[in-house]
Amino acid sequence: MSVSRRSRLSTKRKFVADGVFYSELNELLTRELAEDGYAGVEIRTTPHRTEIIIRATRTQNVLGEKGQRIRELTSVVQKRFDFADGAVELYAERVQNRGLCAQAQAESLKFKLLGGLAVRRACYGVVRFVMEASAKGCEVIVTGKLRGQRAKAMKFGDGYMIKTGHAGQVYTDVGVRHVLMRQGVVGIKVQIMLPHDPKGVQGPKIPLDDVVTILEPKEELSPAAMLAQQQEQAAVAAAQMPLMAPPMEA
Repeated sequence: MSVSRRSRLSTKRKFVADGVFYSELNELLTRELAEDGYAGVEIRTTPHRTEIIIRATRTQNVLGEKGQRIRELTSVVQKRFDFADGAVELYAERVQNRGLCAQAQAESLKFKLLGGLAVRRACYGVVRFVMEASAKGCEVIVTGKLRGQRAKAMKFGDGYMIKTGHAGQVYTDVGVRHVLMRQGVVGIKVQIMLPHDPKGVQGPKIPLDDVVTILEPKEELSPAAMLAQQQEQAAVAAAQMPLMAPPMEA
């Protein structure tokens, strides 16, 4: 939806329109950039133009030869969502650590299953790779007709995982993919518990609520040294006070 049309919407309709725009764009990029390690999209809206940042593990494939592919994607987005010329710009950002990106791992697991690898071996491989990337915990859930006609769910996990509360929203990265297998659709869900990083690069800056840091106690002076210090400070203050002038005679 164009920016001019969006400015005339009510607040409620604007949020709905933004959500529809994000989900449709995410679906388009998920299908188009699946083999290039697509790991999510971020939309930044400024008064003059809309910036779309595509996160992927292989940014060179997203850009294409001499930037041809990213220009084609920009043209598709511009025509589909009725943007004016130059009002939308697409950028590619490389994922720093793909072992801590749930969407990249879900995509990797999807191609492993499509390649015919056994479910248990593929899932344990993903869990091990994530834990080696300094994650606090990882959980992989695969559901569908895995063996035989009966559908079932298999859950693989390792480490520590928080799913509820504010910490679950901040620390847990979730990726979901659907694999169109020969016997039916198989669902994949990858959850990664990110590590705490004070710089905010590998994980969130906010520390967990239940982490208690005990600091070393400060060195305390002995009572005799404190008394001598107070007396010294009092003597210095008395020496610096100006002499009182004698009272004037009537």
